[in-house]
Amino acid sequence: MKPIASEHVPTGDDWVYEVKYDGFRCVLDWEKDSVRLFSRNGTDLSANFPEIVEMCKANVQRVEAYLPLKMDGELAVLNNAYQANFGLIQKRGRSKKRDVIQEQAAARPASFMAFDLLSCEGASLIEQTFDQRKTKLAAIFGDRHNLGERMHYVDFSEDADALWATIFDHKGEGMVAKRKDSRYQSEKQHHDWFKIKNWRTIQGFLTCYDPKNDYFTVSIYRDSEVWELGRCKNRLDEASFTALRDLFLAKGTKEKDVYHLPPAICAEIHTLDLLSGELREPEFSQLVPEKAADACTWRQLQLDLAMLPESIGVTNTDKMFWPSRELTKGNLLAYMREMAPYMLPFLNERLLTIIRCPDGARGESFFQKHLPDYAPDFIKGVERDGEMHFVCHDLDSLIWFANHGTLEYHIPFQTIDSSKPCEIVFDLDPPDRERFSLAVEAAGLLKQILDDLQLTSFVKTSGGKGLQVHIPLPANSMTYEETGVFTQAIAWTLEKSNPDLFTTERFKNKRGDRLYVDYLQHGEGKTLVAPYSPRKRKDATVAAPLFWDEVRNDLRPDLFRIENVVERVQTVGCPFAGYFVAGEQQVLDNVLKMIRG
Repeated sequence: MKPIASEHVPTGDDWVYEVKYDGFRCVLDWEKDSVRLFSRNGTDLSANFPEIVEMCKANVQRVEAYLPLKMDGELAVLNNAYQANFGLIQKRGRSKKRDVIQEQAAARPASFMAFDLLSCEGASLIEQTFDQRKTKLAAIFGDRHNLGERMHYVDFSEDADALWATIFDHKGEGMVAKRKDSRYQSEKQHHDWFKIKNWRTIQGFLTCYDPKNDYFTVSIYRDSEVWELGRCKNRLDEASFTALRDLFLAKGTKEKDVYHLPPAICAEIHTLDLLSGELREPEFSQLVPEKAADACTWRQLQLDLAMLPESIGVTNTDKMFWPSRELTKGNLLAYMREMAPYMLPFLNERLLTIIRCPDGARGESFFQKHLPDYAPDFIKGVERDGEMHFVCHDLDSLIWFANHGTLEYHIPFQTIDSSKPCEIVFDLDPPDRERFSLAVEAAGLLKQILDDLQLTSFVKTSGGKGLQVHIPLPANSMTYEETGVFTQAIAWTLEKSNPDLFTTERFKNKRGDRLYVDYLQHGEGKTLVAPYSPRKRKDATVAAPLFWDEVRNDLRPDLFRIENVVERVQTVGCPFAGYFVAGEQQVLDNVLKMIRG
């Protein structure tokens, strides 16, 4: 059953709404002794996605009562809970060699997003209603809505606007509306499933027309050169198409049966994204003859693809914020928009201290922790001791701060509704970047100590010259006094392990060339730079989460900057993706025994 493309969301009590994932449509045929994955056209995908097959086999006891069964769903490599990475799933689908597939599965495993149930216990369910099938599917997955790490139940919402807002914030592919009482039917012979795409609208000029297939080439300026983005013909009304075609035929220069015109005719194009330099699924939105072609640039394309919230009237996007790297305020806004799904969970419900740099990293800067009078209503204020502070709890707030020149985001160790820390952080601070290797060595030793205590830890660069090691905690599990005893003990242990390299000495002039193990920064009222926050440095570095196996001798803090961290996260994943779940599941028995006796 295929959803029908629609520009409008059907509404009413008869409808529910699901996230649409950008991947491969797939039917999972699950029997007790076999697991097979079939594409929409019947191709066996099992060999290309061994991690899904293995996950099913590992969980067969949980579903044994329902076997054999068939689930309908999407194979997707998830960037986050609402956004999939089509480029990676496409690469996997094309892979043929078993060892290459295994490497890809280990690096960025796929997930099976189950949204329908076609048969259960060998009996067909396609004559049952959608909500009946969905109820049965939910029962199979249980309260956790998963069968292992790679098998997920796709829930539905009855609030289309709320789900769409979440999809927009995460830059998901779109939404599917489904009629509750619908039966499962073949192909598109129905009026029961509709897909609504979360289009990005970009601006380009048309440079070529191919009469063989009626495609027009969409281009922009990049470094003063014409840069082709792809070809488009869909959804252009007949009158506009005829006028456009006739103009190319009459005024264009013919080369190899294709007609060329210089940059002049501009259009708005809907697209899902830019993949390998080419627009995905481009469609005409409208021609914009009043638009100047020289306004269709690579920088403008990045802003268009970012999908900045309309509530924020962004300004001065061409202002140079990092001159040495030729990065503008527009680059900052695009970065913050892309990283919002990964940053906001760490900013949410924590009092925020920001460093604002209205003229960029080299200009004057100032700290701000009180809510300004001119802040819009959507910035959430929090009163503390008669003063109004603020938090950053949503996309609009994050982009508003960035639009006002905020480069750094610093957060305390507790949420606004608690007086106890929700994490412990060690700041490993070498004398300078040239001795960053000291931070690498200290982090490795610290990791071993924490592993011995059976603690799950995470590591990130500070964005400056050091590393920071995080330990998420269950809510209200430790007081600041207890975490202070713990951090001091661990810091002293590190110092004693190699006093020539590490120190807990607070005064810089007494540290010499040693790394400072800063455990005092972790305390009530103190703050630390948030994961993925940019830094006020000339090279535009970021406080970048790392995988522990990346903490090795060739690591450097200047490898992670606002122009490459987005691609890094989409390619290798977010190292802090499991942070909050790890906090909930953190076992503190050994730590509490150590500090409480």
